[in-house]
Amino acid sequence: MATGADEAPVAARVAEMAAIFMIGDGLLGLVQTRRHTDLWKDRALGAERTVRPFVGRPGRRRAYALLQIAAGLALAARQRG
Repeated sequence: MATGADEAPVAARVAEMAAIFMIGDGLLGLVQTRRHTDLWKDRALGAERTVRPFVGRPGRRRAYALLQIAAGLALAARQRG
């Protein structure tokens, strides 16, 4: 059974993984906007609904990418001891 001390590293790792995902996805969305959106717009196991607002709107995707990167960096910064 996990104790409070054991759970803290797991929670920190989950938060770190989320930050990494947000930053990476944001960076790809920023520098390869059309390719990244096109990859997820069809037959993507439900991701189509999430991507739909960005199809044909690269400026909107880039703005969202900047928001993702900022949020990921803020989440990672909160992990400091």
